[in-house]
Amino acid sequence: MAAVAGLGLTGLGATSAQAQGPSAGSAGAFDPAALKWHTCPADFVKTVHDLYDVLYPVSKIVQCAELQVPLDYAKPKGKKITLQLTRTPHTGTGAAKGDIVVNPGGPGGGGALFGPRVFAQNSAPMREAFNVIGFDPRGVGMSVPAVSCDPNYTNAPRPDYGTGDRKSVATWLKKAKGYADACKKADKVGLLNHIKTVDSVNDVESIRKALGNKKLDWYGASYGTYLGSTYATLYPKNVGRMVLDGNVGPSDVWYDANLNQDVAFDENIEYYFGWIAKYDSVYHLGTKQSHVRKFFYGLRAKLKSEPVYYKDPDSGQTIAVGPDELTDTIQNAAYRRSQAVWHGYAAGLSAYKAGNTAAFAQTFGAQTTGGADDNSYAVYDAVQCTDVQWPLSWKKWQRDNEKINKKHPFLTWGNAWYNAPCLYWPAKAGKPVDVGRTKGLPKNILLFQSTADAATPYAGALEMQRRLKGSHLVVQDGDRTHCIVHRGSAAVDAYFDAYFLKGELPGKSTVHVPQLGDPTPPSGASAKTLSGTGILKNDVIR
Repeated sequence: MAAVAGLGLTGLGATSAQAQGPSAGSAGAFDPAALKWHTCPADFVKTVHDLYDVLYPVSKIVQCAELQVPLDYAKPKGKKITLQLTRTPHTGTGAAKGDIVVNPGGPGGGGALFGPRVFAQNSAPMREAFNVIGFDPRGVGMSVPAVSCDPNYTNAPRPDYGTGDRKSVATWLKKAKGYADACKKADKVGLLNHIKTVDSVNDVESIRKALGNKKLDWYGASYGTYLGSTYATLYPKNVGRMVLDGNVGPSDVWYDANLNQDVAFDENIEYYFGWIAKYDSVYHLGTKQSHVRKFFYGLRAKLKSEPVYYKDPDSGQTIAVGPDELTDTIQNAAYRRSQAVWHGYAAGLSAYKAGNTAAFAQTFGAQTTGGADDNSYAVYDAVQCTDVQWPLSWKKWQRDNEKINKKHPFLTWGNAWYNAPCLYWPAKAGKPVDVGRTKGLPKNILLFQSTADAATPYAGALEMQRRLKGSHLVVQDGDRTHCIVHRGSAAVDAYFDAYFLKGELPGKSTVHVPQLGDPTPPSGASAKTLSGTGILKNDVIR
């Protein structure tokens, strides 16, 4: 399933947000309590340890705090909700140079864990200088309340996404409506009416105040670029240093953004098929891109009637792979250029061809019963469906997706069904903030983007730069990775460090750095050594 990265005026006086219905108000009238940092829960610390301590022992220093903010900023003294924050403190002596508040995207991505991740990936000088502040946005993760609608929604194998045919359309419209109805039923406090991007922008302003900082230093990835740029539009005088990585095109939120993704993901998966063909001596799926493509789409069609099931002998859990599960998982190969991801999925496909359905299922499968955490998906819907009114005519959806699917069939219908709950969403939609349209917009915002990013296509970064007048853009030419900071490019990371440590911007408004090149299969990989296990199925920022 696809999710865009991620995804208005000053905090003084009337704002454009105040004309947007249920989310009216700004953080200007709310004074948050000071943050009280404490030891994080043991299970959270263990997760941090398991994920990131291989980079730096962040689990030994990470701290937690809770921040109460208004459910509705138009009623600052009314009902409160709680945001979960983390701080990974700087390692240098004396006071920190600043607090970098970070967001991983989504919408729906949990930022409490993202803070320690960014800190662990930072260079030693960055770790010495800056605290990194992560936070779970409203409705997400450890924030209270957290949104969950139907944990069984993704039990495998799910109905085939289809090609816009009558049967699949009827099935998925019913399924999407059921999910929207479940979200309405689960919303006990009215959060769905107050979870637009502008609400989270106001939360970020409350975080800045609670930290006691005059300015906000920000690193936003994917949807975090939209959140950050909207903050800069609403609160331009409060922006310190702001990095936006993997940029959402503000004009496309959100219906058109997903249509644009369909084309870009298809192009990237085709490139990936060509990479697999290049290493036919390892994967044996064909020596030409067309051979691998034929194998993949043939397999996807076969799985519609013959899903693969596998029962884990240790846990007793049964997992399954149908056409949807195959597409959703291998989509990650179109998100980023990575040896672990590219080799792992190619190995999984090769395992199927060799008759090793256990390895295939362990690579691409999902649970058949018991449900899965749907928090991120629920918040994704809650934000995107209410940031802006989606088309309510199914005829338009059908026409637009059929047109794209003719040339770009990889993701189109899966992405349509991922977003289809917006047709029935129970909360009122608002109007998106006109990003960049404000007085006093800071001129020092720094953008990062790869030219073959599928989740947030390159055109969106160019639009973001035009809107944020005076901003600078670092472009990684030819790279297929979504969000490029801390992804292995020394040139990219040097610009990132110079900006935060010295306040230095690139010498030109747009500078280009080369891609790192495609990965190669691990040394010694062959048909006899292939394994479908150990794949990081969600090792992407969304």
